[in-house]
Amino acid sequence: MTDRLRRRVLWAMPTGLYVIGSSDGERLNLMTANLVVQVATEPKLVAVAIDASSVTVGLVRRGGCFSVSLLAREDRALVRRFVKPVPPEEVVTRDGVVLEMAGEAVELHATGAPVVARAVAWLDCEVRHRLELGSHELCVGEVVAVGGPDADVPAVLRMEDTRMNYGG
Repeated sequence: MTDRLRRRVLWAMPTGLYVIGSSDGERLNLMTANLVVQVATEPKLVAVAIDASSVTVGLVRRGGCFSVSLLAREDRALVRRFVKPVPPEEVVTRDGVVLEMAGEAVELHATGAPVVARAVAWLDCEVRHRLELGSHELCVGEVVAVGGPDADVPAVLRMEDTRMNYGG
């Protein structure tokens, strides 16, 4: 098995591209992620793989929550804003309420984890399980709030819609 072949096969696996919100009650962050999946139907559980050394994983551990913003395919440039932690000076608040992060309007819902305001749909989750997996931590959350259209969710952003890649 060659390393090149392994990377090519892993890159070929279909995957979405999402923005994960996190909060520990004091600090907020948004982070681009590509592994989000529903893992149970009762209760409704969603898992997200988060880099074990990231700001986001620390916030999820301390705050016990995360959000998932699903983006429209035409919003592919947006995810690049969140490949690094959002610096505190790029968080805009008014009267103690967070309005923007990295120039992007956000909303806070049940858990307080930020959601991208222009997301085509979103999930707000309370952490139920965490599993350390080496380079990443799998965080499993129960969906406690959801937003989006009442009808079908439009086509959402996928990794292959960008020039980004991950895996291998």
